[in-house]
Amino acid sequence: MLARTFRSSTFAAQLTTPKTSSAAALRTIRCLSASMVAGSAAALAEQTDSKQEHKTLESMNLGSTFTSELPGDPETKNSLRQVHNSFYSWVRPTPTGTDPYLICHSSEMASTLGLDKSEIERPEFALLFSGNATTPSIGSKSYAQCYGGHQFGSWAGQLGDGRAISLGQTTGADGNVWELQLKGAGKTPYSRMADGRAVLRSSIREFVGSEAMFHLGISTTRALSLVGTGQQVMRDMFYSGDVKMEPGAVVCRVSPCWVRFGTFQLPASRGDVQLLMVQHLADYVIRHHYPHLEGADDKYLGFLREVTQRTARTVAGWQCVGFVHGVLNTDNMSILGETIDYGPYGWLERFDPNFTPNTTDFSHRRYAYQQQPQIGLWNLIQLANAMARADLVEPKPAEGVLEGYVDTLRDHHKKWMSKKLGLKDMDEKLQQGFMVAMAETKADFTNAFRALAAVSGSQPDDDIPEALQEAVAEQTYESKATWTAWLTSYRAQLRKEGRPEPQRVQEMNAANPCYVPRNHLLQACIEAAEKGDYSELDAFMAVLCKPYEEQAGAEKYRKVAPSIKPRLGVECLSCSS
Repeated sequence: MLARTFRSSTFAAQLTTPKTSSAAALRTIRCLSASMVAGSAAALAEQTDSKQEHKTLESMNLGSTFTSELPGDPETKNSLRQVHNSFYSWVRPTPTGTDPYLICHSSEMASTLGLDKSEIERPEFALLFSGNATTPSIGSKSYAQCYGGHQFGSWAGQLGDGRAISLGQTTGADGNVWELQLKGAGKTPYSRMADGRAVLRSSIREFVGSEAMFHLGISTTRALSLVGTGQQVMRDMFYSGDVKMEPGAVVCRVSPCWVRFGTFQLPASRGDVQLLMVQHLADYVIRHHYPHLEGADDKYLGFLREVTQRTARTVAGWQCVGFVHGVLNTDNMSILGETIDYGPYGWLERFDPNFTPNTTDFSHRRYAYQQQPQIGLWNLIQLANAMARADLVEPKPAEGVLEGYVDTLRDHHKKWMSKKLGLKDMDEKLQQGFMVAMAETKADFTNAFRALAAVSGSQPDDDIPEALQEAVAEQTYESKATWTAWLTSYRAQLRKEGRPEPQRVQEMNAANPCYVPRNHLLQACIEAAEKGDYSELDAFMAVLCKPYEEQAGAEKYRKVAPSIKPRLGVECLSCSS
């Protein structure tokens, strides 16, 4: 049985390290790389559990290369402050003092980590993964990252993990190293004026969004578990003064690495001795996540190139499945190119290229669907600027690397889009025509693409398949004329290519999902969960694990939102969670 242990003065004393003066900071930083990396292998051998196909909670011995190889905050008090010369601060989750309970978990992620279902269902699991308990190996060496970022295009200075606390790394049954992080487990030195908690509605969205994205085949962070805390949390969803108490929850997020663009930006922005930290961070990320670049003469430029390519592929994937992130600040950009931080995201329903699900972004629509490719590049430029300021890359070669972003994004988008349209030779004019037709007739993005598999070159040009008709908001003379014109050109291309029908349909169905986490369906899960009924959430997750397969009895998960206009609190949300 795992003992329930809470924050104590003993823990603080264990983490106390000598404070360094500003004059000594440069000497300290310069010696970190050699001393910390040299001891890292030995430290991990002691701290991190080796590959195990079946772990128990007791045998999960979490370690951290991030804290053993990079400089940390010498101050151990969990208080709001500006943190310098450090990439993290030690902080334990804050217990709620209530009885946490498991709501759901990802059996696939658990299996990847080597955790059996029986371990997930133990009462101790909910205690540990809600931050209400720690053991010497889980939660006793937890930390919050320090980083900065541009928010809505403006430099925001120090940000950091305001409600995310990393428990440490574990080697999964797949042989890969995974870092576990609790979101909503209490305040950190970076919480600013917030409480460090998360509510059930936002936690459900985080859990569902990340797992759904994984099954859609797009790079993303993962979710292991969703635990209800039993605590009520005060929230003002739209910052309007309408304060309500909502049930609290904690998501255990999983990724190989939680380093962000903003992790590079903050020390670069501060200059002076902290510029050397940018190099140490780059060396760390390359060593553990891009090891093939080790020893290369231009490893930093190669690193920037790979991050650029990964980001381009991820953004292209979003565009192909109709995902709108909502808050593409540089602190929400993963150095691995993963989709990260599922806040007020949304999925295109009635196609509007200018759609943003984030109410904070209504005025400028900086992060709208059609802006995402451009914003991805803008954010990469900020990363390159941070690296250039630390003399890791020269401006002109870096510009050349960034120019490759457009080519990579276009190539990946073209390949996926050609499969979505069932074409061997991509026709840009046909693709653009399809987008225009969807916008003019307010067709549902997901269902309209899926319906194209019902179109055949042998059909009359004025035949609009029933599935496509159902995807259109209103059947009018104008909408029928729009689709007839496009289908005439599309069928001509199908006849020209002459591909076998079964092969084309199979390829299209593998590229066009039936099911995505539509916000109105998520809202139904949230409303039921807030009443203690998690069956709808379980059913929805089961469907989303096979998004490209039509599933019996799952028709309701393909339904479009009842309102053409996005609704506040359903299709449109704020950053408040």
